[in-house]
Amino acid sequence: MRWIEIGNLNDIPRRGARCVSTPAGKVAVFRTGNDRIFAMEDHCPHKGGPLSQGIVHGAAVTCPLHNWVISLENGQAMGADEGSVQTIPVKCEGETLFISLDQLSGERAA
Repeated sequence: MRWIEIGNLNDIPRRGARCVSTPAGKVAVFRTGNDRIFAMEDHCPHKGGPLSQGIVHGAAVTCPLHNWVISLENGQAMGADEGSVQTIPVKCEGETLFISLDQLSGERAA
């Protein structure tokens, strides 16, 4: 996989998110209360709401527009709602965060 550096772990508050602009679109990067890091496209599958502005709870985020709950682990809508968001591989080396260029460009690793 190819990775791009997107910032520092401490740039994202616990139970918060930040939005990263990439050539493939906006990516929301989330930090849970226990410092797990997740990344996905920054739009809700319902009406395209900005997930990076949602409320992070456990391993999920609630969309700020219509309260859809999206799993940070797999991008699936939870409860009675249906739909999904593409998740992006993310890794943390020390305090530095990276996301996969392969997922962003739609390419698969060889």
